[in-house]
Amino acid sequence: MVVPPLLRAVIMGPPGSGKGTVSARIIKYFGMKHLSSGDLLRDNMQKKTEVGILAKSYIDQGRLIPDDIMTRLMLDELKGLDRYNWLLDGFPRTVAQAKALDKECQIDTVIDLDVPFETIKCRLTARWIHPASGRVYNLEFSPPKVQGIDDITGEPLVQREDDKPETVTKRLQAYDALTKPVLEYYREKGLLKSFSGTETNKIWPHIYAFLQTKLPDISQEDAVTPR
Repeated sequence: MVVPPLLRAVIMGPPGSGKGTVSARIIKYFGMKHLSSGDLLRDNMQKKTEVGILAKSYIDQGRLIPDDIMTRLMLDELKGLDRYNWLLDGFPRTVAQAKALDKECQIDTVIDLDVPFETIKCRLTARWIHPASGRVYNLEFSPPKVQGIDDITGEPLVQREDDKPETVTKRLQAYDALTKPVLEYYREKGLLKSFSGTETNKIWPHIYAFLQTKLPDISQEDAVTPR
């Protein structure tokens, strides 16, 4: 039996582009291991690891975490995933990080969610949360029954600092400045696959069809159980 080569993929897209939703579907249908730099950072900060303490000191000062710290954090984690197909999310964010990653492993494909900034602005600024439970509402497509109130507890909803219009604009500008060069880097290597649209549900079938050319859909295997 010929064992197919492992797939090493990166998913990119501005904050609010639907990366979390798309990543969850990729994991469900294709069984890839998902490695999110944000989750890994939070985990390390919570556990107060050496890298976590270092990263927190930069975040607390409102500064970007240096490339070498992010690279060390991610590459250490990837060592444990060498037998799996994996999907990187939130890394690499700079060309220096992309080059450091290249030295350790060969990336096969980069999935770019090309969602217009105006769409993202509307999407993010419409997001409100119930802090205690983490329940998320969106005024456009999943609003609370009563405006500003959590459906279950009746407590007030809040808008995260990150979702306020002025912050969203800054985050999108920062993403653009930092990440455009990374997209170009992968485009020149012929690895970039961009999926454009304004709705995740309309972009997803194209991503699914693309990944099907590379990996089997494991959700089908689960569905066919012997009687």
